[in-house]
Amino acid sequence: MRLQGKSVLVTAAGQGIGKASVLAMAAQGAQVLATDVNPALLAAFAGVANVRTAELDVLDKAAIQRVVAGMPRIDVLFNCAGYVHNGNILQATDEDWNFAFNLNVRSQFWMIQAVVPRMLEAGGGSIINMASVASSLKGLPNRFVYGASKAAVVGLTKAVAADFVGKGIRCNAIAPGTVDTPSLGERINSYADPVQARKDFVARQPMGRLAQADEIAPVIVYLASDESVFASGQVFAVDGGMTI
Repeated sequence: MRLQGKSVLVTAAGQGIGKASVLAMAAQGAQVLATDVNPALLAAFAGVANVRTAELDVLDKAAIQRVVAGMPRIDVLFNCAGYVHNGNILQATDEDWNFAFNLNVRSQFWMIQAVVPRMLEAGGGSIINMASVASSLKGLPNRFVYGASKAAVVGLTKAVAADFVGKGIRCNAIAPGTVDTPSLGERINSYADPVQARKDFVARQPMGRLAQADEIAPVIVYLASDESVFASGQVFAVDGGMTI
């Protein structure tokens, strides 16, 4: 049991990478609080050993503080919540920009700010942030707002890591390529030709296929575990070769 005795908090845990990571960490012995803005999605965890659930809107600072205060201990935080905007700079609106930076960046700021004091009290912890290959790692077409916000996540991750590297708190990020999740399915179905859209997403993956959420979750387990104790401030690209 690689995570035996660890207490974990996960946002956007109801589906996709968040859900797969909750199940993977719980299977490794962690006590996981799975949160999501949509409580209906959390019903999937009913009866799953080592998993509790709570509704949480990560755009509500007070709600974040209540959830964190309600946990006796927090050893691991996985900031999974986010949103992908489509379009280039000429198509982006102020509303798109504000929403992306609020959900993709500010929510991580608030979550980390709430959790770090608890981790300091406990003598350390691991923070894992959801970035993306579309960030400071790589520019992708029609990902202007999204790429900018995820580049900010990379900077945020490194800044937090630098501030607490000597105090037992590690902060890393993962940068997935294209993962076949429900949110991707929604984006694909919004295209005029969903069949071609899926082919286009697959075509940009050097491995010739999309990732599955279960293929990302082991990296989360690693970063949550003591096996990664010497890693901090790093961005782990799990992208099927997109950044080769």
